[in-house]
Amino acid sequence: MKERSAFGQKTLSGNYFFDESIFAQEKKKLFATHWLYVGRAQQIAQTGQYFLQTIGAESLIFVRDQDGEVRGFYNVCRHRGTQICTETSGSRLSFQCPYHAWTYGLDGRLLGAPTMQDVQNFDPAEYGLHPVETAVWEGFIFVNLDPNPIPFAKAFAPLMGKFSAWQLDSLTIGHQIIYDVAANWKIIFHNYSECYHCPTIHPRLNELTPFRNSYNDLEEGFILGGPMQMSLADGSMTMSGRICAPILQESKGLVHYYTIMPTIFLSIFPDYVVTHQLRPISPTHTQIICEWLFAPNAQADPNFNPQDAIDFWNMTNQQDWHVCELTQKGAQSKAYLPGPYSELESMLAAFDRAYLHVMNS
Repeated sequence: MKERSAFGQKTLSGNYFFDESIFAQEKKKLFATHWLYVGRAQQIAQTGQYFLQTIGAESLIFVRDQDGEVRGFYNVCRHRGTQICTETSGSRLSFQCPYHAWTYGLDGRLLGAPTMQDVQNFDPAEYGLHPVETAVWEGFIFVNLDPNPIPFAKAFAPLMGKFSAWQLDSLTIGHQIIYDVAANWKIIFHNYSECYHCPTIHPRLNELTPFRNSYNDLEEGFILGGPMQMSLADGSMTMSGRICAPILQESKGLVHYYTIMPTIFLSIFPDYVVTHQLRPISPTHTQIICEWLFAPNAQADPNFNPQDAIDFWNMTNQQDWHVCELTQKGAQSKAYLPGPYSELESMLAAFDRAYLHVMNS
Protein backbone atom coordinates (compact mmCIF):
# COMPACT_ATOMS: atom_id res chain seq x y z
CA MET A 1 0.00 0.00 0.00
CA LYS A 2 1.44 3.36 -0.95
CA GLU A 3 1.73 5.90 1.84
CA ARG A 4 0.29 9.35 1.48
CA SER A 5 3.09 11.66 0.41
CA ALA A 6 4.80 14.13 2.71
CA PHE A 7 5.92 16.13 -0.33
CA GLY A 8 6.14 19.85 0.36
CA GLN A 9 5.43 19.53 4.09
CA LYS A 10 8.00 20.73 6.60
CA THR A 11 8.59 20.09 10.27
CA LEU A 12 6.87 22.18 12.92
CA SER A 13 8.53 25.43 13.95
CA GLY A 14 10.78 25.22 16.98
CA ASN A 15 8.45 26.96 19.42
CA TYR A 16 6.05 24.00 19.24
CA PHE A 17 8.62 22.03 21.21
CA PHE A 18 9.38 24.38 24.09
CA ASP A 19 6.87 27.25 24.30
CA GLU A 20 4.90 27.29 27.57
CA SER A 21 1.87 28.98 25.99
CA ILE A 22 1.63 26.29 23.30
CA PHE A 23 1.90 23.61 25.99
CA ALA A 24 -0.94 25.31 27.86
CA GLN A 25 -3.06 25.25 24.70
CA GLU A 26 -2.27 21.55 24.21
CA LYS A 27 -3.53 20.79 27.71
CA LYS A 28 -6.74 22.67 26.94
CA LYS A 29 -7.40 21.53 23.38
CA LEU A 30 -5.86 18.04 23.31
CA PHE A 31 -5.41 16.51 26.73
CA ALA A 32 -8.69 17.85 28.13
CA THR A 33 -10.82 16.81 25.14
CA HIS A 34 -9.38 13.59 23.67
CA TRP A 35 -9.30 9.98 24.82
CA LEU A 36 -6.19 9.36 26.91
CA TYR A 37 -4.66 6.04 27.86
CA VAL A 38 -4.31 5.61 31.64
CA GLY A 39 -3.57 1.92 32.33
CA ARG A 40 -4.53 -1.72 31.98
CA ALA A 41 -7.76 -3.17 33.33
CA GLN A 42 -5.58 -5.91 34.81
CA GLN A 43 -4.39 -3.35 37.38
CA ILE A 44 -7.91 -3.33 38.87
CA ALA A 45 -8.99 -6.88 38.15
CA GLN A 46 -10.86 -7.38 41.45
CA THR A 47 -13.79 -5.50 42.98
CA GLY A 48 -12.52 -2.54 45.00
CA GLN A 49 -9.10 -2.37 43.41
CA TYR A 50 -8.19 1.15 42.28
CA PHE A 51 -5.34 3.32 41.05
CA LEU A 52 -4.83 7.06 40.75
CA GLN A 53 -3.80 8.93 37.64
CA THR A 54 -2.86 12.60 37.32
CA ILE A 55 -3.76 14.41 34.11
CA GLY A 56 -2.66 18.04 34.13
CA ALA A 57 -3.98 19.50 37.37
CA GLU A 58 -6.56 16.74 37.85
CA SER A 59 -6.24 13.71 40.11
CA LEU A 60 -8.48 10.84 39.02
CA ILE A 61 -9.56 7.58 40.64
CA PHE A 62 -10.09 4.44 38.53
CA VAL A 63 -11.82 1.57 40.32
CA ARG A 64 -13.55 -1.76 39.67
CA ASP A 65 -17.08 -1.55 41.11
CA GLN A 66 -19.35 -4.27 42.53
CA ASP A 67 -20.77 -5.03 39.08
CA GLY A 68 -17.32 -5.56 37.58
CA GLU A 69 -17.38 -2.25 35.68
CA VAL A 70 -14.35 0.05 35.43
CA ARG A 71 -15.29 3.50 36.64
CA GLY A 72 -13.45 6.82 36.81
CA PHE A 73 -14.02 9.71 39.22
CA TYR A 74 -12.42 13.00 40.11
CA ASN A 75 -10.46 12.56 43.34
CA VAL A 76 -12.40 15.39 44.98
CA CYS A 77 -14.76 15.21 47.97
CA ARG A 78 -18.13 16.85 47.32
CA HIS A 79 -18.06 18.56 50.73
CA ARG A 80 -15.11 20.95 50.63
CA GLY A 81 -13.01 19.59 47.81
CA THR A 82 -10.45 17.60 49.78
CA GLN A 83 -8.59 14.91 47.84
CA ILE A 84 -9.98 11.60 49.02
CA CYS A 85 -7.21 9.18 48.02
CA THR A 86 -3.51 9.75 48.55
CA GLU A 87 -2.16 6.23 47.99
CA THR A 88 -1.51 5.65 44.30
CA SER A 89 -3.20 2.23 44.29
CA GLY A 90 -4.89 -0.24 46.58
CA SER A 91 -8.14 -2.01 47.37
CA ARG A 92 -11.15 -0.62 49.25
CA LEU A 93 -14.79 -1.34 49.87
CA SER A 94 -15.52 2.38 49.88
CA PHE A 95 -13.75 5.75 49.69
CA GLN A 96 -13.74 7.98 52.75
CA CYS A 97 -12.59 11.57 52.80
CA PRO A 98 -9.83 12.00 55.43
CA TYR A 99 -11.17 15.43 56.44
CA HIS A 100 -14.82 15.05 57.51
CA ALA A 101 -15.38 11.35 56.76
CA TRP A 102 -17.82 11.70 53.89
CA THR A 103 -17.93 8.18 52.45
CA TYR A 104 -18.55 7.07 48.87
CA GLY A 105 -19.33 3.70 47.30
CA LEU A 106 -17.33 2.13 44.50
CA ASP A 107 -20.02 3.44 42.14
CA GLY A 108 -19.46 7.00 43.40
CA ARG A 109 -22.67 7.28 45.45
CA LEU A 110 -22.48 9.22 48.71
CA LEU A 111 -23.04 6.59 51.42
CA GLY A 112 -22.46 8.64 54.54
CA ALA A 113 -22.01 12.28 55.56
CA PRO A 114 -21.80 12.77 59.36
CA THR A 115 -24.42 15.19 60.83
CA MET A 116 -25.62 16.24 57.37
CA GLN A 117 -29.02 14.75 58.18
CA ASP A 118 -29.51 17.90 60.25
CA VAL A 119 -29.15 20.10 57.17
CA GLN A 120 -32.54 20.97 55.71
CA ASN A 121 -33.18 19.56 52.21
CA PHE A 122 -29.79 17.84 52.03
CA ASP A 123 -30.09 15.01 49.49
CA PRO A 124 -27.17 12.53 49.41
CA ALA A 125 -28.15 11.52 45.88
CA GLU A 126 -27.04 14.96 44.67
CA TYR A 127 -23.52 14.67 46.10
CA GLY A 128 -21.90 11.62 44.59
CA LEU A 129 -18.37 11.77 43.23
CA HIS A 130 -18.06 13.55 39.89
CA PRO A 131 -17.53 10.87 37.21
CA VAL A 132 -15.23 11.04 34.20
CA GLU A 133 -15.96 9.36 30.88
CA THR A 134 -14.15 6.01 30.86
CA ALA A 135 -13.86 3.27 28.24
CA VAL A 136 -12.08 -0.07 28.07
CA TRP A 137 -10.78 -1.39 24.74
CA GLU A 138 -8.91 -4.70 24.54
CA GLY A 139 -7.98 -4.38 28.23
CA PHE A 140 -6.70 -0.79 27.84
CA ILE A 141 -8.42 1.89 29.96
CA PHE A 142 -9.01 5.29 28.38
CA VAL A 143 -10.46 8.46 29.88
CA ASN A 144 -11.84 11.68 28.42
CA LEU A 145 -12.18 14.84 30.54
CA ASP A 146 -14.51 16.56 28.08
CA PRO A 147 -18.05 16.77 29.52
CA ASN A 148 -19.38 15.89 26.05
CA PRO A 149 -16.67 13.81 24.41
CA ILE A 150 -16.72 12.23 21.01
CA PRO A 151 -18.01 8.67 21.61
CA PHE A 152 -15.16 6.24 22.17
CA ALA A 153 -16.44 3.80 19.53
CA LYS A 154 -16.38 6.59 16.95
CA ALA A 155 -12.94 7.90 17.93
CA PHE A 156 -11.46 4.38 17.89
CA ALA A 157 -13.40 3.05 14.90
CA PRO A 158 -10.19 2.31 12.92
CA LEU A 159 -9.04 -0.12 15.63
CA MET A 160 -12.34 -1.76 16.56
CA GLY A 161 -11.96 -5.50 15.93
CA LYS A 162 -8.61 -5.04 14.22
CA PHE A 163 -6.65 -7.13 16.73
CA SER A 164 -9.38 -9.30 18.22
CA ALA A 165 -7.49 -12.47 17.25
CA TRP A 166 -4.60 -11.47 19.53
CA GLN A 167 -6.93 -11.45 22.59
CA LEU A 168 -5.17 -8.37 23.89
CA ASP A 169 -7.61 -8.04 26.77
CA SER A 170 -6.24 -11.25 28.32
CA LEU A 171 -2.59 -10.18 28.32
CA THR A 172 -0.78 -9.57 31.59
CA ILE A 173 1.96 -7.07 32.39
CA GLY A 174 5.25 -8.93 32.55
CA HIS A 175 7.59 -5.98 33.03
CA GLN A 176 7.56 -2.20 33.35
CA ILE A 177 10.24 0.48 32.98
CA ILE A 178 9.60 4.20 33.59
CA TYR A 179 11.78 6.64 31.68
CA ASP A 180 12.21 10.39 32.16
CA VAL A 181 13.06 11.94 28.81
CA ALA A 182 14.20 15.55 28.40
CA ALA A 183 12.20 16.08 25.22
CA ASN A 184 8.81 17.36 24.13
CA TRP A 185 6.14 14.67 23.75
CA LYS A 186 5.69 15.43 20.03
CA ILE A 187 9.38 14.80 19.33
CA ILE A 188 8.91 11.36 20.88
CA PHE A 189 5.79 10.72 18.76
CA HIS A 190 7.73 11.78 15.67
CA ASN A 191 10.60 9.46 16.54
CA TYR A 192 8.35 6.42 16.94
CA SER A 193 6.54 7.15 13.67
CA GLU A 194 9.41 6.64 11.23
CA CYS A 195 12.24 4.23 10.54
CA TYR A 196 14.27 6.68 8.47
CA HIS A 197 16.65 6.76 11.45
CA CYS A 198 16.77 3.00 12.02
CA PRO A 199 19.90 2.08 10.02
CA THR A 200 21.89 4.68 11.96
CA ILE A 201 20.37 4.55 15.44
CA HIS A 202 19.04 0.97 15.66
CA PRO A 203 21.35 -1.45 13.82
CA ARG A 204 19.87 -4.52 15.58
CA LEU A 205 16.26 -3.43 15.02
CA ASN A 206 17.07 -2.71 11.38
CA GLU A 207 18.43 -6.25 10.96
CA LEU A 208 15.14 -7.69 12.23
CA THR A 209 12.88 -5.24 10.36
CA PRO A 210 14.74 -3.49 7.51
CA PHE A 211 13.66 0.12 7.42
CA ARG A 212 12.01 -0.06 3.99
CA ASN A 213 9.90 -3.12 4.89
CA SER A 214 6.90 -1.08 6.01
CA TYR A 215 3.61 0.35 4.89
CA ASN A 216 0.83 2.16 6.73
CA ASP A 217 -2.84 1.23 6.70
CA LEU A 218 -3.95 4.15 8.90
CA GLU A 219 -2.66 7.34 7.34
CA GLU A 220 -4.87 10.17 8.57
CA GLY A 221 -6.30 11.26 11.90
CA PHE A 222 -5.34 10.55 15.50
CA ILE A 223 -4.53 6.86 15.00
CA LEU A 224 -1.62 6.26 12.63
CA GLY A 225 0.63 3.42 11.59
CA GLY A 226 0.76 -0.04 10.09
CA PRO A 227 2.77 -3.24 9.73
CA MET A 228 6.41 -4.02 9.03
CA GLN A 229 7.83 -7.21 7.56
CA MET A 230 10.41 -9.05 9.67
CA SER A 231 13.52 -10.61 8.16
CA LEU A 232 12.66 -13.90 9.87
CA ALA A 233 9.10 -14.97 9.12
CA ASP A 234 9.01 -17.14 12.24
CA GLY A 235 10.98 -14.77 14.48
CA SER A 236 10.19 -11.85 16.78
CA MET A 237 11.57 -8.54 17.98
CA THR A 238 14.05 -9.80 20.57
CA MET A 239 17.80 -9.66 21.08
CA SER A 240 18.11 -13.17 19.64
CA GLY A 241 15.48 -12.63 16.94
CA ARG A 242 13.61 -15.68 18.19
CA ILE A 243 10.14 -16.07 19.67
CA CYS A 244 10.33 -15.62 23.45
CA ALA A 245 6.76 -16.41 24.59
CA PRO A 246 3.66 -18.38 23.56
CA ILE A 247 2.36 -17.18 20.20
CA LEU A 248 -0.53 -14.73 20.42
CA GLN A 249 -1.42 -14.89 16.74
CA GLU A 250 0.24 -16.25 13.59
CA SER A 251 1.62 -13.09 12.06
CA LYS A 252 3.10 -14.21 8.70
CA GLY A 253 6.26 -12.36 9.65
CA LEU A 254 4.49 -9.05 10.31
CA VAL A 255 4.75 -6.74 13.31
CA HIS A 256 2.41 -3.80 13.86
CA TYR A 257 3.14 -0.27 15.09
CA TYR A 258 0.48 2.35 15.86
CA THR A 259 0.43 5.74 17.56
CA ILE A 260 -2.75 6.88 19.28
CA MET A 261 -2.45 10.62 19.83
CA PRO A 262 -1.75 11.97 22.36
CA THR A 263 -0.73 9.31 24.88
CA ILE A 264 0.13 5.79 23.65
CA PHE A 265 2.25 3.77 21.22
CA LEU A 266 1.01 0.24 20.57
CA SER A 267 3.53 -2.31 19.27
CA ILE A 268 2.16 -5.77 18.49
CA PHE A 269 4.42 -8.77 17.86
CA PRO A 270 3.66 -12.46 17.29
CA ASP A 271 4.42 -13.38 20.91
CA TYR A 272 4.05 -10.21 22.99
CA VAL A 273 2.96 -6.56 23.00
CA VAL A 274 4.78 -3.41 24.10
CA THR A 275 3.04 -0.19 25.08
CA HIS A 276 4.53 3.23 25.64
CA GLN A 277 2.36 5.56 27.70
CA LEU A 278 3.40 9.22 27.40
CA ARG A 279 2.81 11.67 30.24
CA PRO A 280 3.96 15.19 29.31
CA ILE A 281 5.43 16.86 32.40
CA SER A 282 6.44 20.16 30.78
CA PRO A 283 7.11 21.42 27.26
CA THR A 284 10.60 19.90 27.46
CA HIS A 285 10.11 16.79 29.62
CA THR A 286 8.05 13.63 29.16
CA GLN A 287 7.61 10.62 31.41
CA ILE A 288 7.25 7.36 29.47
CA ILE A 289 5.87 4.19 31.03
CA CYS A 290 6.90 1.20 28.93
CA GLU A 291 5.19 -2.14 29.59
CA TRP A 292 5.72 -5.62 28.15
CA LEU A 293 2.50 -7.69 27.88
CA PHE A 294 2.43 -11.47 27.53
CA ALA A 295 -0.12 -14.25 27.27
CA PRO A 296 -1.44 -15.26 30.71
CA ASN A 297 -0.02 -18.78 30.33
CA ALA A 298 3.48 -17.54 29.48
CA GLN A 299 4.95 -18.32 32.89
CA ALA A 300 4.02 -22.01 32.45
CA ASP A 301 6.01 -22.30 29.20
CA PRO A 302 9.50 -23.75 29.89
CA ASN A 303 10.89 -21.71 26.97
CA PHE A 304 9.53 -18.41 28.28
CA ASN A 305 12.35 -15.87 28.37
CA PRO A 306 10.91 -12.36 28.65
CA GLN A 307 14.37 -10.88 29.14
CA ASP A 308 15.08 -11.41 25.45
CA ALA A 309 12.25 -8.96 24.61
CA ILE A 310 12.85 -6.66 27.60
CA ASP A 311 16.52 -6.18 26.79
CA PHE A 312 15.78 -5.54 23.12
CA TRP A 313 13.26 -2.75 23.72
CA ASN A 314 15.13 -1.23 26.66
CA MET A 315 18.15 -0.92 24.37
CA THR A 316 16.01 0.49 21.54
CA ASN A 317 14.20 2.88 23.87
CA GLN A 318 17.43 4.32 25.23
CA GLN A 319 18.80 4.80 21.73
CA ASP A 320 15.61 6.69 20.84
CA TRP A 321 15.51 8.83 23.98
CA HIS A 322 19.10 9.94 23.37
CA VAL A 323 18.38 11.28 19.88
CA CYS A 324 15.06 12.77 21.05
CA GLU A 325 16.94 14.75 23.70
CA LEU A 326 19.45 15.91 21.08
CA THR A 327 16.54 17.00 18.86
CA GLN A 328 15.01 18.90 21.77
CA LYS A 329 18.24 20.83 22.28
CA GLY A 330 18.50 21.63 18.59
CA ALA A 331 14.88 22.75 18.31
CA GLN A 332 15.54 25.37 20.98
CA SER A 333 18.41 26.90 19.01
CA LYS A 334 17.96 30.18 17.15
CA ALA A 335 19.54 28.39 14.18
CA TYR A 336 16.65 25.91 13.94
CA LEU A 337 14.35 26.29 10.93
CA PRO A 338 11.68 23.84 9.75
CA GLY A 339 13.14 21.26 7.38
CA PRO A 340 11.49 19.16 4.66
CA TYR A 341 10.06 15.75 5.48
CA SER A 342 11.33 12.79 3.47
CA GLU A 343 9.00 10.24 1.90
CA LEU A 344 9.94 7.93 4.79
CA GLU A 345 8.40 10.43 7.21
CA SER A 346 4.85 10.50 5.89
CA MET A 347 3.40 9.56 9.30
CA LEU A 348 5.12 12.56 10.90
CA ALA A 349 3.50 14.80 8.32
CA ALA A 350 0.14 13.12 9.03
CA PHE A 351 0.63 13.59 12.78
CA ASP A 352 1.34 17.28 12.25
CA ARG A 353 -1.78 17.71 10.12
CA ALA A 354 -4.02 16.15 12.77
CA TYR A 355 -2.29 18.05 15.57
CA LEU A 356 -2.49 21.46 13.85
CA HIS A 357 -6.14 20.89 12.92
CA VAL A 358 -7.00 20.66 16.62
CA MET A 359 -4.65 23.40 17.77
CA ASN A 360 -5.96 25.84 15.14
CA SER A 361 -9.63 25.07 15.73
